[in-house]
Amino acid sequence: MADLLWPGDERAAEVFTDAALLDAMVAVEQAWLDALAGAGIAESTPLAGIVGATDLDRIATGAEAGGNPVIGLVALLRERTGSRWVHRGLTSQDVLDTALVLCLDDAVVRVREGLRQQAAALVRLARVHRGTLMAGRTLTQHAVPITFGLKAATWLQGAAAGADRLARCPSLPAQLGGAAGTLAAPTQLAGSVEAAQAVVADASARLGLAVAAPWHTERSVLTEHADALVGCADAWGRIAADVALLSRPEIGELREAAGGGSSTMPGKANPVLSVLLRRHALAAPALAATLHTAASAYVDERPDGAWHAEWDTLRTLARRSVVAASQAADLLEGLVVDASRMAARAAEADETLRAEQVSMGGGDAPYLGATDRIIDLALDRARTVWKDL
Repeated sequence: MADLLWPGDERAAEVFTDAALLDAMVAVEQAWLDALAGAGIAESTPLAGIVGATDLDRIATGAEAGGNPVIGLVALLRERTGSRWVHRGLTSQDVLDTALVLCLDDAVVRVREGLRQQAAALVRLARVHRGTLMAGRTLTQHAVPITFGLKAATWLQGAAAGADRLARCPSLPAQLGGAAGTLAAPTQLAGSVEAAQAVVADASARLGLAVAAPWHTERSVLTEHADALVGCADAWGRIAADVALLSRPEIGELREAAGGGSSTMPGKANPVLSVLLRRHALAAPALAATLHTAASAYVDERPDGAWHAEWDTLRTLARRSVVAASQAADLLEGLVVDASRMAARAAEADETLRAEQVSMGGGDAPYLGATDRIIDLALDRARTVWKDL
């Protein structure tokens, strides 16, 4: 899969595609049917291969009639299996929400993998360049001396914070509540509340998801994950902004391993990965804001539009986060550091960089304060998040 207007989209491969979502919806129906069978309520029927990519257009074009794609999917499954137990006790929101969660989980796993790759590259950069002197800049102007190891350690703190936020998100739960989130139909089928809850627990376990009370109108599990993904985008955007700035020809302290070309200027090497990461960092917060707006607009036991606004918004944020995680890993693993250029720039700005030191009555000793300690703290934090670094 690729997207002309979102270069790099193919990095996410099949994560959260229409086909992946369709497979997830079928998996939900299968897990529920198997749980009913396990409780002696229904006969299980294998659903794998009953619908596939060739049915996507039919399901998608038919979704407008009922407002969601589950109705058409269920009709096809019942038609092709002849089973009256398919979807029995569920509602459309159960199937779609749980499928969205399964796809979101896949995306989060990929983002975490990307963060770990980034952290490994940043740990190496912080260690190798612990003493690589460069000009510190504040408000676009020269300030005091720093080291590139310190800058890399600061980037590392952002990656660790992103991983921490994802780890603190609630476990992704199945949504199995019936028409209005009361478990009325499952209770009727199972014969008691306890038996119905056991079916829910069994289906959730089959999907590898947490068991939770129905969350039809309580959407914090989605907004918390969205916020964590935006936190990662913030960290990547900050790294990209630094790399783009320091790769300007008049500075030339950093360079992407494989800069992008120009359609009209041969030999031009644009910091493409940095540009694309900044793009994601600029666009991601609005997607999370849409999810928060939708969550606040929920009414009744299923809302008229707010639920529907979440679907593609969540998919877009999750998929783009996977893309950005991969791009950030490539950027950092291939980052070219020109230590001699950094030293030369610092030497050119020596009088300015030493101004505070002189005003503080300092001598000629290196004016780096607690730089080593700050780098060590960042490395320590990374080791608490990623034990094998």
